[in-house]
Amino acid sequence: MAQDSESAKTRFEEFGRKIDERVGDALPRVEEEVKKVIAYLNDEVVPQVRQNSSQALRVAAEHLQRLAEHLDKRRP
Repeated sequence: MAQDSESAKTRFEEFGRKIDERVGDALPRVEEEVKKVIAYLNDEVVPQVRQNSSQALRVAAEHLQRLAEHLDKRRP
């Protein structure tokens, strides 16, 4: 029974080493991909959001202008 326990422990340690090795191998690639995603967000997404946000504000301002004009016309 002690030998079975020792064998299981050895297999578990081997499994742990393999996992550590694979994670260690993959980590640089993951870090590189994360850098690419961050660069994409900063270079492509953020400028589009800013541009669209300013456009949305212009449209809202236009609608508010029309509303103000409509309210002014209704004054006695």
